[in-house]
Amino acid sequence: MFGISPLGWVHTLGSLPAIPAAAYLFARHGRIVPRSTVGAVYFVSMLIGAVTAFLVAHQLVSYVIGAATLVLLLAGYGVGYLPTLGRAGLYVETICLTLSAFLLMVPTVTETLRRVPDGHPLVTDLNSPLLLGAQATLLGLLVVGLTAQILYLRRQGRAGMAGVVAG
Repeated sequence: MFGISPLGWVHTLGSLPAIPAAAYLFARHGRIVPRSTVGAVYFVSMLIGAVTAFLVAHQLVSYVIGAATLVLLLAGYGVGYLPTLGRAGLYVETICLTLSAFLLMVPTVTETLRRVPDGHPLVTDLNSPLLLGAQATLLGLLVVGLTAQILYLRRQGRAGMAGVVAG
């Protein structure tokens, strides 16, 4: 079905929970919150997806995306344990984890369009306008979303500092 190998299904189904987890966290908190139950689900499913990507990859770009995802995921979850970074750690965490979600969605959208519906996919060429438009939309969402997240974090920091100065 869909031309996916058994290992490909492990990769797909293992990483699938990361999508609703990320969507929930972005909608609820405006960012991926690593120290939460849903954040743990995101981490585990992203880890499964990134590691198994190396086993199912057929193109160099897949290895690059898998490696970048692992680095961003580990950095995003690990930076919270470095108290010396202070508030900058929150920015690093947010940027890394948002980029990891982007790297999840690009191949997800690409592979879905190239496989669905089964036997007659919407996209058969990597230069298809539909595929390029979908990928450009994801890039636009990344730019807008990251900008909004950073501005929100800056406002939170300023509000916290104003409370300290006023108090």
